[in-house]
Amino acid sequence: MAPISSLVQLAARQLQDKPTFEAPLQSSSFTLDSSGVAGFFGGDGAVQGMATVHLIEGRRWFGWYNTPGSYEIAKQYGQLAKSRLWDGLFPGVDREPAQLFGLDGRYGPRFLAAYSGSVIERSGHIGHLVARKTRSESLDARAIPIRNRRRPTLDCSVTTIDLQHTPALELLPPRRQSNLPLLAFIPISASVAACVLCALVADWWCFASIASGVIASGIACFVIGSGQLTFRHPAPAKGAPPGDGVLLDEEGGIIILRGEEGAVNSVTRGRFCLQYSQDQEPQYGSIGVCSVFLTIQFLLQLLLIPQGTLFGQILFVATLGISWLYNAYLSSLDKEDIQTEIVLDVLHLRESDMQKFRLGTRTAMAVFTALSLRSPRPMKLLDALLPNDTPVWQRWKGILERKLLAGQSLRFIEVDWKVPDFSPEDQELLKGLLADAEEAYEGW
Repeated sequence: MAPISSLVQLAARQLQDKPTFEAPLQSSSFTLDSSGVAGFFGGDGAVQGMATVHLIEGRRWFGWYNTPGSYEIAKQYGQLAKSRLWDGLFPGVDREPAQLFGLDGRYGPRFLAAYSGSVIERSGHIGHLVARKTRSESLDARAIPIRNRRRPTLDCSVTTIDLQHTPALELLPPRRQSNLPLLAFIPISASVAACVLCALVADWWCFASIASGVIASGIACFVIGSGQLTFRHPAPAKGAPPGDGVLLDEEGGIIILRGEEGAVNSVTRGRFCLQYSQDQEPQYGSIGVCSVFLTIQFLLQLLLIPQGTLFGQILFVATLGISWLYNAYLSSLDKEDIQTEIVLDVLHLRESDMQKFRLGTRTAMAVFTALSLRSPRPMKLLDALLPNDTPVWQRWKGILERKLLAGQSLRFIEVDWKVPDFSPEDQELLKGLLADAEEAYEGW
């Protein structure tokens, strides 16, 4: 029992005002302004860093450090809590958790189904991520150029994606494995060390300020990160035709999706959401409580820090600085890159399932798309890709429609462009458009 009693006596002595050793800078008359200390670092990095908590495995367990921007985190995520009380404390537009954390809410390109003819004016967040993938450097590096004898009008590309897997209507994709949570030991260790040093010099004001920041941040990260990332997409109608179609991406060209209706649905209408436990949904009261706790902690630090020693105040600022650097690193991560990796895993998509082709003109791009899809409605597809409706263009589309429906090769002779009603200029234009179609056919 002697060792235990010695420890108890030592703890009792530490709780007295007498410090273990004298704090440095005692003779200095300088003191840190409390409001300056509390607001020295902005909260944007902390908010962005918190947004990674649902994407990286284990991230929710490593929030135990004195982070700056606690009030900004409270204002941002307190909006999730739904009741009159929470709306009064944290006013703002009610949004779903996935939208607030940047996991949903982006619109993708317009989608046109090749067989059913249906049109989705704006695909969802998953469509946006897939379109973003087609613009990646890895696909650009192995893009196949298709020869074009005419002067290229612009960089036109067609990316084919073969969807060979139909995901379940609802599934829980695994979070990304990363060593990133281990990096959190740096701000955690700094906060713990600062608390120990404050205790050794009996600066309990700064000790309480740092400790309250550690506890508030850790609880908030754990509770907010308890939401489970979920992938959902609607079930296709029974007897639906193949879901083949095109995403009309203004930045990356045309994206051809080929696969079953359910597989294509998962891209055009799929979405991420966050599922919390039943005792939290749909009010998210626990997140509201955490936001209140973060706000109280922020106010306590404003009150307690001026009461501490200069040494303790410097330690407090040091913990904020180290945590700010860690949050800045987290916020620098491209969250959409991580989401895209998760989408590729959900869809079982590999690089070999995606191929990009570079064509010189929009006419060649449209013909290549029509050949790749073999749509039973080629005219509707051509009109969507090339809305030009002059007599020359109508003649060109009519020739293509006839050959595509008949399954004939796209080879043309003089009679196809030597139309008596056309001027020499129109005939020359038609001849060039047909040449584009031939080259797209050869490339295909």
